Amino acid sequence: MTTAGTAEFEQLLRQASLRVTRPRVAVLHAVHELSHADTDSIIDAVRQQLPKVSHQAVYDSLHRLTAAGLVRCIQPSGSVARYESRVGDNHHHVVCRSCGAIADVDCAIGDAPCLTASDDSGFAIDEAEVIYWGLCPTCSKANAT
Repeated sequence: MTTAGTAEFEQLLRQASLRVTRPRVAVLHAVHELSHADTDSIIDAVRQQLPKVSHQAVYDSLHRLTAAGLVRCIQPSGSVARYESRVGDNHHHVVCRSCGAIADVDCAIGDAPCLTASDDSGFAIDEAEVIYWGLCPTCSKANAT
C-alpha cells in the first residue's frame, strides 16, 4: 500500500469520525482493491500488510466501516456477505448463477431509488436493491459448448 493511499484512507476514516487504526486502514485498502470480496479474501489481503491481525479485528473493522458508509455490504441469496467500496449511489448487481461472479449495474432509471414501488405502504423509500441473475460471459460460453 502506498503512502498516498494510506493518507487517503486515513482521511476517509477521520471524515467519518472513526479512529484511525492500522487494521481499519488495511481493511479499507483491501475493500478498495478487491471487487465484491468476501470476508476471507479481505482477511487474506489484510494479513499481507498486518500478518498478526485477528479475524475479529477484520470483522469489527468491516462492521464499523459499513456502519459509517465507507463500504457497502451485499449478500446475494445463497452467497456469503461481500464488501465493496462503491458507496453513495444506488447501483445494483448482476450475479452469475454458475460461478458466482458479481458485477455492478448502474441504476436502470437513473435517480435513486431507481424503482418506484407500486405500494410504498407509507414508507419514505430512499434506496432500492436489485440483483439480476444470469450467466457471466465465461459461463455462457462454457454452457454453449
